[in-house]
Amino acid sequence: MLSNQDWQNLLADQLFPGKNTDSLIFHFDTPFEEKFISVNDSTTLHGLIFKVKKPKGLIFYLHGSNNALDKWGKIASVYTVNGYDIFMLDYRGYGKSQGKVTDENSLYQDIQIVFDNLKATYPENRIIVIGQSMGTALASYTAANNHPALLILQAPYYNFKDWTNNIAPELDTSNIPYSFDNASFLKKVKCPVIIFHGNKDTAVYYGSSVKLSKLLKASDRFITLQNEVHSDFSKNKSYLSSIGSILKNTLPLQPTY
Repeated sequence: MLSNQDWQNLLADQLFPGKNTDSLIFHFDTPFEEKFISVNDSTTLHGLIFKVKKPKGLIFYLHGSNNALDKWGKIASVYTVNGYDIFMLDYRGYGKSQGKVTDENSLYQDIQIVFDNLKATYPENRIIVIGQSMGTALASYTAANNHPALLILQAPYYNFKDWTNNIAPELDTSNIPYSFDNASFLKKVKCPVIIFHGNKDTAVYYGSSVKLSKLLKASDRFITLQNEVHSDFSKNKSYLSSIGSILKNTLPLQPTY
């Protein structure tokens, strides 16, 4: 029988299959800078910040569990074209980030340290947090424990056990040492929340967001992307139209940082 630590290590390898590649060279059309942030156990995490000339604010983008910033950076222009700087983080073991994901709490600690670092440059009330797929719980955690301007979730799961029960109902999830509990975090979020989910998603089933929508405040929104599957949505016309309108109206113009 696997010990609790063995479970954690096994699941971490499956959930966060990052590959550390210190030699990555990035090529994007959008101007960017590399950023290295030390976290509390001397591990250094790596991110990319894409900048515009007169930013309205910053988007803190927490990507899904597959691929690293050499891939995710390609969608930065979706957000910079709307007048925002965007910072994307590679988790432990991804890209140029050191270490390895071994447990859930260390991820949350990392994210909080990174968020605190970003707040040194950008006022907290001018930061929008976006999470995609596995990154949604990290985004929800951030919004629940801080005061960003807006939380946007792309294809979120209700919580990890609910997702596991949907894809493999025969598995006993009682001892799984991960929760990634969007539902619990959303109950604590004070800022506005917007959820996007494709109704043809087979990776994180659409019903996850239907259930999460029951927890939203009256001013929050749940947007269904018709015939969309599980992706970053950067090629979905409905998403691009909606996110453009959202980013245009969320924050008033403010001087460059």
